[in-house]
Amino acid sequence: MNNIAICYKNGKGIEKNFKKAFYWYQKAAENDNEVAMNSLALCYENGKGTEKNLEKAFYWYQKVAENGNEVAMNSLALCYENGKGTEKNLEKAFYWYQKAAENGNEVAMNNLALCYENGKGTEKNLEKAFLWYHKAAENKDKNAQFKLGYCFQFGISIEKDEVKAFYWYQKAAENGNEVAMLNLAICYENGKGTEKNSEKAFYFYQKAAENDNETAMLNLALCFENGKGTEKDLEKAFYWYQKAAKKNYVKAMNSLALCYIDGEGTEMNLEKAFYWFQKAAEKNYTKAMNSLAVCYENGEGTEKNFEKAFYWYQKAAKNGNKDAMSNLALCYGEGIGIEKDEVKAFYWYQKAAENGNKAAMFNLALCYEKGIGIERDEVKAFYWYLKAAENGNKAAMFNLALCYEEGIGIEKNEAKAFYWYQKAAENGNEVAMNNLAI
Repeated sequence: MNNIAICYKNGKGIEKNFKKAFYWYQKAAENDNEVAMNSLALCYENGKGTEKNLEKAFYWYQKVAENGNEVAMNSLALCYENGKGTEKNLEKAFYWYQKAAENGNEVAMNNLALCYENGKGTEKNLEKAFLWYHKAAENKDKNAQFKLGYCFQFGISIEKDEVKAFYWYQKAAENGNEVAMLNLAICYENGKGTEKNSEKAFYFYQKAAENDNETAMLNLALCFENGKGTEKDLEKAFYWYQKAAKKNYVKAMNSLALCYIDGEGTEMNLEKAFYWFQKAAEKNYTKAMNSLAVCYENGEGTEKNFEKAFYWYQKAAKNGNKDAMSNLALCYGEGIGIEKDEVKAFYWYQKAAENGNKAAMFNLALCYEKGIGIERDEVKAFYWYLKAAENGNKAAMFNLALCYEEGIGIEKNEAKAFYWYQKAAENGNEVAMNNLAI
């Protein structure tokens, strides 16, 4: 009877017919065929050949599990874990995962490890979690192989070992785990546990992306954009940014917007750029918040709106974006979308400068030199001109040269003045060129 059901299910020697498959599974199950009982439970769980009925699925999983079938034990545990066909009961889920694992079911071994890792239905025990991941991995469970690689990578209940992490990621990837494919690609890209290999990194990013992993899609797009491990191809970069963005991956949304801004891999379209910046900003991605504010400030892809520009600069700045901090300071300094407030301008220039924004370093130096929003302090002005100049700010190079020439905040030093005028001149500052000529 069970064999007849299998023939109807797979269309072997007869036309595929799930209803007839269900009928014969039921007949065989009623005659105590364990394999048929499990198949009947699956039919009820997935609504194949009959109406979906989770209570009946649970009944048959329980019946066959109690007869010692380890596959059904694992399925029964899943029912208890997720409250499918019965009340949620994590202790019973743990019990049946343990029974199935002890009977050699590798999927249950992995699930049991997860219970120990997360303290579900039992006390948290990372050592036991590692033990069961190891057992499941050796029994070729791809998810356990991935988790074991993760344990070795980060030293969870075992000494950190990048070579072993790479080994298990490779095994899991070969068995079709897409997150392992991604991690394996990262190992190849960064030379973690293996030699650096951009081509292999690209290969596994592509494999993971084709298996619907959105992080891999983003990384694959970056490979195409920068020609890493493959030929540079901006159209393909755009394609994968778009794929990842449509899966609500915020970094990809931002990258896609940048493609539309610059016309890279697609036609320039400021309205679409604005749309994707907005999508990413609404998901709290600070880079996109800052870019969205720029769109509102300059009227790019939308109407100019200084109040909205200020709103998004402020939101991004308060969430730690250094560029937005600098732009917010400018809003306060110039009265863009908000009342002019030099004290607040100084505050945000200082925050941005301390977070490494070189334009803010220069503006902070100006505040100290001219006493804008703070008491005048030539020593601090010099300090921030120096910081900005060392970080490549051209205007700061010129002002720093002036400080050395005139002894502003520092002792006069003609040699250093000459050096910084030269640096400013090399970066296109015409006044510095003139000063050098004199």
